[in-house]
Amino acid sequence: MQTPYEDNGEASTPFWKQRSRLLAAGFLAAVLVLSLISLVTAGGSDGMDAQHTAPGLLSAQSASAHGRPGTCRTDDTDTSVPRSAPRDVQWRTIGGTQVPTSPSAGPTLSEGPVLWCFAHTPMGAVMAAHVIPAQMSGPNWRTVAEEQVVAGFGRDMFASQRASIPEASVKERETGRYAGFSLADYSRDKATVVLLINTVQGGFNTTSLSVRWSGGDWKIEPGTDGGLHSTVSPVSGADGFVRWEV
Repeated sequence: MQTPYEDNGEASTPFWKQRSRLLAAGFLAAVLVLSLISLVTAGGSDGMDAQHTAPGLLSAQSASAHGRPGTCRTDDTDTSVPRSAPRDVQWRTIGGTQVPTSPSAGPTLSEGPVLWCFAHTPMGAVMAAHVIPAQMSGPNWRTVAEEQVVAGFGRDMFASQRASIPEASVKERETGRYAGFSLADYSRDKATVVLLINTVQGGFNTTSLSVRWSGGDWKIEPGTDGGLHSTVSPVSGADGFVRWEV
């Protein structure tokens, strides 16, 4: 049953606190590199479940005539590039990670572990880029990937890399948090969201994610190497970014 989004308080280890065995291309657990995460070559060939044949919640088949699945309804009128954070932002713990959510921009619904129904707007794309990655460190990562990562070779590569990571992980100290965002580009079908990370040393790092409108909602679009984010890079300051008010 689809229900209004509620924080489930899951106690899984945050993706930035995991010591992961990954291919050099990286898995989304390092998407923000908010902590010390080891990137080493690892084996593993498990991809998405080939026997999964039922139309997913966010598959093209599930979209209704108005283009959104099920009971998802959002206000998609504001298509301007965000100059400030939404006034209704609520910080929630998802997969052990503090992420911003918004009743107006999403996610507004949940289906099992899938937090979905983002506004078809620039701000909705921004929220999806923050929220979806946070689910990838938990035990339900495969379900989330099936629903909220664009299908194709890149997703298969991602799943193969993620499947090689032991579920038991070593906790690491937190070394950063979400500080802001910007949109490198945006269209009704695709967006590139740049995430600003504030480190405990007082500096900033950035990484970017691509999201695509698919099956009636925003999904992460991986690279062909399975990476769900760009290389994390330091920046000298927060100029040009919309800052989160934390």
